[in-house]
Amino acid sequence: MDSDFSLGLLQVVLPNAPLNLHHMQTRSKNGIIKNKVFLSQVAESSAVDSTLVEPATYKSAMKVPVWFKAIQEEIDALNNQHTWSLVHLPLPKNLVGCKWVFKLKKNSDGTVARHKARLVAKWFSQEPGLDYGETFSPVVKPTTMRLVLTLAAHFN
Repeated sequence: MDSDFSLGLLQVVLPNAPLNLHHMQTRSKNGIIKNKVFLSQVAESSAVDSTLVEPATYKSAMKVPVWFKAIQEEIDALNNQHTWSLVHLPLPKNLVGCKWVFKLKKNSDGTVARHKARLVAKWFSQEPGLDYGETFSPVVKPTTMRLVLTLAAHFN
């Protein structure tokens, strides 16, 4: 071992964060940080109103009556619109899973308008050649429909 070597001479060199010169303004560039509150981390004895927090998981949402009601409304809507039918999975097909997404819809004054639960497909589990060309989107935005109808009318 070299006698000139000493642990006191070692320095920790941390890489500098890359300088972002893009013109777009983001929250992080402006120092705006929004901490997420996960319902699963809030104790039941806590003073936090669980109806005003978006659940992180289905399990935590099922414990709060307003979120349970939102889940039931979404399931009822999907059934009433005949969004799906229960069938056996054909052999060469891949099973695409789903997950629940919870969102608080607010009025312009910041008060809660409604609790929205959506069942969305996990599109990242699709496999090329099997189900990659299929689209899972039970929701069509009104602006998209206006555009499609306008184009259809324009081109007869």
